[in-house]
Amino acid sequence: MAKTVSTTTLANMKKEGEKITMVTGYDYPFARLLDESGIDTILVGDSVGVVVAGYKDTLPVTVDEMIYHGRAVVCGTERALVIIDLPFMSYQVSIEDAKFQAGRIMKETGAGAVKLEGGVTMRETIKALVDIGIPVCGHIGLTPQAVNQLGGFKVQREKERLLEDARAVAEAGAFAVVIECVPTDIATEISQSLTIPTIGIGAGVGCDGQVLVLHDMLSLFDRFRPSFVKQYADLGQETKKALENYSREVKQGIFPGAEHSFK
Repeated sequence: MAKTVSTTTLANMKKEGEKITMVTGYDYPFARLLDESGIDTILVGDSVGVVVAGYKDTLPVTVDEMIYHGRAVVCGTERALVIIDLPFMSYQVSIEDAKFQAGRIMKETGAGAVKLEGGVTMRETIKALVDIGIPVCGHIGLTPQAVNQLGGFKVQREKERLLEDARAVAEAGAFAVVIECVPTDIATEISQSLTIPTIGIGAGVGCDGQVLVLHDMLSLFDRFRPSFVKQYADLGQETKKALENYSREVKQGIFPGAEHSFK
């Protein structure tokens, strides 16, 4: 069995120039597939609210929902590092709230780390979590929990602010940072300036790793598809075909056959 991935593993991968793979996961079956496929890190993202629960954005997702999905993913994982998103308003109110909710998520799921959004404004919160032994992955650029403030899902181009946010996250003790929807040249400069790994999503090839939402890359979610997503399979259509065949066989009396019945 391959060696278990840890935050130290990711740091060493950056030093050695080895790219890091991250994919979102929300349940046991897909967690097993991700783990067995050699994916380095599984992110239990609050994107679960959109691609699984059907919410219009990530804001309604609760800590209880993240714990439920996080526990299922951990059950299906033996090697990959599992990181769980802190949902909206679970860490923004106060540092004490952040410590309690992050600690609860770690304790009740068995995950290896949490992720939160924000740069400079979250410096003290990240430091407080790291100080009590909770590994933190940062997230800068387009931060979906702030979509209403940002005026929609837009590419973030303010270079100095992005650099400042990245430095703040790293200095606070985060072990890695996700960079979302940022021009390639800016994301590359950030990656080269930090000692911690950067994980890009819509941020170009210059990042130390990449992350995609599972349901986007497998075409299991069709409400919208970000331009930075590459579709690696069309499981949506394949699943639909299987269900149509099942329905047809039941209605025509083909299924169940003798081999699916007891005597």
